[in-house]
Amino acid sequence: MKATSTIMRLLDDMASHKFEQERGHATSSVECYMKQHGVSKQHAYQELNKRVEDGWKDVNQGYLKPIAIPMHLLSCILDFACTGDFMCRGHKDLFTNVGDTMNDHITSLFLDLVPL
Repeated sequence: MKATSTIMRLLDDMASHKFEQERGHATSSVECYMKQHGVSKQHAYQELNKRVEDGWKDVNQGYLKPIAIPMHLLSCILDFACTGDFMCRGHKDLFTNVGDTMNDHITSLFLDLVPL
């Protein structure tokens, strides 16, 4: 669960960084990393993406070798992480800025019939 939270937080911060800085919102993990390590925004994105990848490794490890958590709960956690990855990957915030991509996916999930 911790790895999923890390994935979601970092992806969301990277996706909404520019928008939130323009609005003067709270400091994101991108800003914190830049200030703490004295690096450029590009370098901060690279390092945070590495942490996201490490988080995915932890999620996959937990899913493939479960210890004490029921599989149906692990599936929910994995689905949550996949949804966040889809909505924030490529530094696009599809949750806040719903566009054609999100509309097309929602249509394909709920309106388009699957031929049998």
